[in-house]
Amino acid sequence: MILNAIRNENCIDTMKQMNDNFVDLVVTSPPYDEMREYEGYMLDDFELIAAELFRVIKTGGVVVWIIGDQTKKGNESGTSFRHALHFKEVGFNLFDTMIYLKTPRGAVGNNKTYWQSFEYMFVLSKNKPKTINLIKDRKNKEARKGDSGTKRLPDGTLQKLSRGGYKEYGRRTNVWEYMIGNGHSASDKIAHQHPAIFPEKLAHDHILSWSNKGDLVYDPFMGSGTVALMAKLNDRDYIGSEINENYCEIAKIRLSKYDLK
Repeated sequence: MILNAIRNENCIDTMKQMNDNFVDLVVTSPPYDEMREYEGYMLDDFELIAAELFRVIKTGGVVVWIIGDQTKKGNESGTSFRHALHFKEVGFNLFDTMIYLKTPRGAVGNNKTYWQSFEYMFVLSKNKPKTINLIKDRKNKEARKGDSGTKRLPDGTLQKLSRGGYKEYGRRTNVWEYMIGNGHSASDKIAHQHPAIFPEKLAHDHILSWSNKGDLVYDPFMGSGTVALMAKLNDRDYIGSEINENYCEIAKIRLSKYDLK
């Protein structure tokens, strides 16, 4: 299969052409719950997609599934939870349940509930993740070197103790907040012709966290090409599936601006 290509087809058709244990990382957000109009394209055959993802992902590989829920007449769909539980039934480990926190302008829902401003990011792994590069950009309250000392025990003897230190920055929490909208989600204006892009930085951070240089990143719902762009800018290969021809063209234009294929 040709790498660094966006395929204008259903992701099931793409994955059927992949060998078992082919992909290192998947980062994607499916078109769920009729939250946006994708020119008539919606998520079908989720169960088959989940099974194919488990087949093509390498042992130790990770799938990041970004999804929310639609509320109709005060009743949330629960699609996010159903998807996560089905992935477990297929064989994935639910390694982490993360939150993509948006600024208030990105909130959805209704006026009778608290302002909804997040989506789930389910980090699913095929066995234990082979790559865990935790981003350490959360500033610690204090930084100090490790030290040692003693503690007097009840019998009068001294017990030697050692205490670890703290660096200036520690690993971030699993709630990631990003600015969204024009000027924030994407560096290219053309990307906003897609109805539901997620921030480039979000894709960037997951790619750094769960893959290494030279790895293959797959997005079965490529959309405007954000995952492909962030993969190439971080020295990873990519494959993207996008059933909508118009969105494929947007993605190709974005990649061409950086001389990326």
